Amino acid sequence: MKIARFALVALLALGLMPLYASAQDKPKTDAKSPGIALKLQVTIVEREGEKKVTNLPYTFFVRAGDGGSGSPWTKLRTGSRVPVYTGKEHGMQYIDVGTSIDARAVVAEDGRFDLTLNLERSWVEGEVIVPIDKSDASDPNTGHFKEPIIRQFKTELTLPMRDGQTSESTEAADPTSGRVLILTVTMNVVK
Repeated sequence: MKIARFALVALLALGLMPLYASAQDKPKTDAKSPGIALKLQVTIVEREGEKKVTNLPYTFFVRAGDGGSGSPWTKLRTGSRVPVYTGKEHGMQYIDVGTSIDARAVVAEDGRFDLTLNLERSWVEGEVIVPIDKSDASDPNTGHFKEPIIRQFKTELTLPMRDGQTSESTEAADPTSGRVLILTVTMNVVK
C-alpha cells in the first residue's frame, strides 16, 4: 500500500513538473521594455545678417519607444510671465513668454529614430505706448501704459536621425525685424 501511494505521488509530481517548468520559462507579455534613452540638444540661433544675436541651447533626455502609444512625450518649459494691461475693468493679464519644447522618439529601421519636436518660442521685443483711457488718446495729459511687443516662433516637425547626428532642421525669417531663426537638433544614444 505504501508503494502504491509513493508511486501515485511520484506520478503526480512528474506530471506537474512540466507545467511548473513551462510557467517559469514564459516571458512576461505585460512587461514594457524600458526603451532607449536619447540625449537631445536643441539650439535656437537668431541672426541679424551675419551677426549672431541669440544662441539658446536646451539639453534634455527622451525615451525612444517602439511606436504607437508607447512613446512618451518629454516636455521642457522655461520663461517668464509678462504683465499686459487689459483695461480698467480687467486690469492686468500675465502672458507666458519663453520656450516650450515637446519631444518624443520612435525606434525606426536601420538604427534610426524618428524624432518628433513641437517647439514654441516667444520673446518680448520693444514696447508700444498705449493710452489708458482710449477716449482721450489725443490728450497728452492722459495716462499711458507701455505694452510689450511679443514676438513668436512655432514649428512642428519629425526628423529621422541617427546616433551622433546633427541636423539644421528649420530656418525662418521674422517678417517684422528681418532676423533669421535657425533650429539645430543633435541626438545621441545614451550608452
